[in-house]
Amino acid sequence: MELKQFLSALEQICEEKGIPKEKVVETVEMALAAAYKKDYGKKGQIIRAKLDMETGLVKMWQAKLVVDQSMLKEEEVVSEVSETESGAEVASSSKPEAEVFVKKFNEPVEEDLAVEAEQKVRFNPERHIMVDEAQAENVKLKPGDEFEIPLEPHQDFGRIAAQTAKQVIIQRIREVERDVVYENFKEKEGQVLSGVVQRVEGDNIFFDLGKTTGVLFSDQKIPGENYYIGQRKRLYLVEVARESRGVLIVLSRNHPKLVSKLFEFEVPEIASETVVIKFIAREAGSRTKIAVVSTKAEIDPIGACVGQRGTRVQAVINELGGEKIDIILYDVDPVKYISHALSPGKVIEVKITDDKRQEAQAIVAEDQLSLAIGKAGQNVRLAAKLTGWRIDIVKYRIEEPKQEERAKDDVVESTEVDVGKKVVKKKKTKKSKEKEVEEVKEKIEEVVEIDQNTEQKTNNKAKGEGIIKKLKLKIKSKKVKAEN
Repeated sequence: MELKQFLSALEQICEEKGIPKEKVVETVEMALAAAYKKDYGKKGQIIRAKLDMETGLVKMWQAKLVVDQSMLKEEEVVSEVSETESGAEVASSSKPEAEVFVKKFNEPVEEDLAVEAEQKVRFNPERHIMVDEAQAENVKLKPGDEFEIPLEPHQDFGRIAAQTAKQVIIQRIREVERDVVYENFKEKEGQVLSGVVQRVEGDNIFFDLGKTTGVLFSDQKIPGENYYIGQRKRLYLVEVARESRGVLIVLSRNHPKLVSKLFEFEVPEIASETVVIKFIAREAGSRTKIAVVSTKAEIDPIGACVGQRGTRVQAVINELGGEKIDIILYDVDPVKYISHALSPGKVIEVKITDDKRQEAQAIVAEDQLSLAIGKAGQNVRLAAKLTGWRIDIVKYRIEEPKQEERAKDDVVESTEVDVGKKVVKKKKTKKSKEKEVEEVKEKIEEVVEIDQNTEQKTNNKAKGEGIIKKLKLKIKSKKVKAEN
């Protein structure tokens, strides 16, 4: 294969897999070293290869560890492979040669010399060289260094060696791809990602995150939320872990920090840290309370989070499937903070009952009692989580004065005045007794005057009726005389 075609294929692999070019080149070098060792090397040797990307030439060499007597175990010379290793080779001879060799090659042979340099080893002439022999070639070498022996490069490899190189490249690229995915997503822990539902397996939902797949376990879902294939959701990245099969990416929809991250997307003041979310208390799928504070006096933190006509907070509510969100003002004073936290209930007074144990008592009116407690105690429960205080809700009661004080300050008497058909009732206190007596007298006089006027009018009416009767009799008598 020409160098240009090789470089083109190399770049294509890097673009498709999303892995660095250096990693792919390193993989190719490892495959060449494995193929060379298979056809031309010996057991126990460490073969290295270096590919020149400009000329396309490959440099091959054997690496040995420089050791002295202090680095060796009691058995100084091991000229041949031990019987245990030979037995293992015989036992594994039933497997294909390429598979056996790839398994051995995938062990961290690159780090073998570095590990051996830190501990005592048994001398193996294929892997080790004494310090006096190494210094005969290069005086700068010292125990623990790597001694290089150049090897003659070969371009013709057998079928088994080619198959071995192929398996090494495939497996190594998969490992590098997993490492890249792990490193990329490890940096994103604690952030919000956008994913598409790929498949549903029981209670677990798998999301396509682009380069890999994340899983949403049942305990990380919002209660009552439904998922279907192709649906796009925003998810909180909880954890990234390595596993034998690959990388495990754990997602969440009920994490409290999902709410704060969504507000960062919608509210520029939070993204710029002008408005800070101090605390969050959440019961996923039902209600969330967040305490906010502004670092600048001229900015209203609650108004910034709500937005014009509620557009900002409504966008977050829609993403959470209609979950209710209470935005309250944070205050360093626990009395004010607790009063705000019990919103939408209106608190008359907050009393700190035990400062050390953080216990408080909130007094509310009777009509605000249900709002302060909330459905099944949800409002006060979230307020307690948000503030960190234990809150007791107490109904406000008006204290009635004692009987003795009431007798002194407010002696009530009832007076009834019955004149003719009219009854006058009057309440008087001890302090204004004389004044009210005078008012009663005036009322009596008015009633009497009214009755006198009524009697006079009645007499006048009777006299008028008598005169009319007399006139009618005179007219009647005159008519009788005229007829006669």
